[in-house]
Amino acid sequence: MSSNNTSRTRARRTAIASVAVLGGAVLALAVPGMASAHVGVSPDEIVAGDHGVLTFSFSHGCENSPTTALRITMPEGLASVAPTMDGDWTIDVERGDDGLVSAVTYTALTPVPTDLRGAVSMSVGLDENTPDSLAFPIVQQCVEGATEWTQLAENGEDPHSLDSPAPVVTVTEAAAGGHGEHEAAETTTDAAAPAAADPLPTILGAGGLVAGVAALVVAVLAYRRRV
Repeated sequence: MSSNNTSRTRARRTAIASVAVLGGAVLALAVPGMASAHVGVSPDEIVAGDHGVLTFSFSHGCENSPTTALRITMPEGLASVAPTMDGDWTIDVERGDDGLVSAVTYTALTPVPTDLRGAVSMSVGLDENTPDSLAFPIVQQCVEGATEWTQLAENGEDPHSLDSPAPVVTVTEAAAGGHGEHEAAETTTDAAAPAAADPLPTILGAGGLVAGVAALVVAVLAYRRRV
């Protein structure tokens, strides 16, 4: 093989290895952003019969357009709803014929950029008629467009597979002797903390990076066998 052919072959293999690593790195960075683009709720569990503060948070707008408002529809089974006053949002409360809150709209005084985390909260009370899970359909209004977070997983379906899942809170049974104000206070305290990070974006991102590194190793081994 001539020296020119050898040089071209080496250059081609180097280019392939570089593209593989770059692709893995891009996947590692891009996948977490895509996977985390949703409206979440914290805490995602409340003890039956208790009160708690739910915080709905988001970090992306509609196709990168800043968020202007969140309209949250209340599920059946809530005994009370009290939106939290916040200097960053105005609040509009809708009530049904029974006088209970049916929907709450939070409108941002300043649109929330896509690279910042936005959050709104409300206190909710549960009663004996509260079902095992509470879904909160949300419409996210943006400067341009809107996203409806209203999809619900069917039995056996992974909620992470949905494109626009509605936030869901699971209602758990009270422990013997533990039901009452003490657990309600713990729920309220936990809700004040930021929502726990979803492990799925990290796992997918790490997988992308590993794929890139693996491609580089394969390219290097192939090169060493041929020189």
